[in-house]
Amino acid sequence: MAEAQRRMRVPDLKEMKKRGERIAMLTAYDATMARLIDRAGIDVILVGDSVGMVVMGYETTLPVTLDAMVHHTKAVCRGVKRALVVTDMPFLSFQISASEAVRNAGRILQEGGATAVKIEGGRPVIEAVSRLVDIGIPVMGHLGLTPQSVHRLGGYHRQARTEEDAQLLFEDARALEAAGAFSIVLESIPEDVARRVTDELSIPTIGIGAGPYCDGQVLVSYDIFGLYEGQVPPFVKQYARLGDQMRAAAEAYAEDVRQGRFPAPAVRATGAAR
Repeated sequence: MAEAQRRMRVPDLKEMKKRGERIAMLTAYDATMARLIDRAGIDVILVGDSVGMVVMGYETTLPVTLDAMVHHTKAVCRGVKRALVVTDMPFLSFQISASEAVRNAGRILQEGGATAVKIEGGRPVIEAVSRLVDIGIPVMGHLGLTPQSVHRLGGYHRQARTEEDAQLLFEDARALEAAGAFSIVLESIPEDVARRVTDELSIPTIGIGAGPYCDGQVLVSYDIFGLYEGQVPPFVKQYARLGDQMRAAAEAYAEDVRQGRFPAPAVRATGAAR
C-alpha cells in the first residue's frame, strides 16, 4: 500500500520505459477531477492549456494566460497525492527569451506547485528548454501537432506526413533530448514516425493520436469521459458518456423543483421526543 501511494517522480518515467511499462497520462484542471483520476492510478496529470477550450470556452488555446495556468495548477495539486503533475507553459510565456521562460516556469512550480512544465516546439525553443533544465526545472517537450501554432499550421491537421517533415521532427526530438527534456509528447503524427522516434530516444514518448508504439498515451479527460460537447478527435476512445448522465440528472432535478417534489416536506416525528 505504501508503494502504491509513493509520489511519481520525473526519473520514474525513464525507468518505466526501460522496463517496458506503459505510461498513462490524462489532463485535469481542478481539484475534484485531479483527485478522481489520481486515485484511479494515472501516472501523470497534465494541467493542459486545453483548459481554454474545454473549460473556458475559447476556440483555441491561445487566449490562456500564465495566471490562468498557475490558478488551475494550484487547484489540481490540491487534489493529487501520487501522480506527477506537469503544466503547459501557455502561448508567449516561453517564446520571447530564455530568461522569460525561467521566470514564468518558476511561477508554475513555485506558486502552482507543479513538478514539471511542458513546452511546445523543437529547435526554436531549445535555448529555453536547456536553460530551464540547467536550473533544475524539468521539461517535457511536445512535437507534431502543436496547438499553439494552430494559425501557422492552418488548423488541427496531422503532421509529419512527408519524409522531409518526418526528418525535421526526428531532428527536433533528438535536440530536445540533448537539451535535457525528460519526455516528449508526440501529437497527431503517423504511427511509423512515432515508433521510430520512440525507438531512437532514451527518454519516453507520450502519444496522442500517434498510434500504439509510444511509451505512453495522453488524452483530454473531458473527451474520454464524454463531458465535452465539442467535436472529439477521431483517435479518442470515449470510456463514458457522463455529459449525458449529468444533463439527465439536471433535468430530473429541475422537474422535481417545478413539481414541488424537492425538497420533500419534513416528516414530523410523533410520540416520544428524541
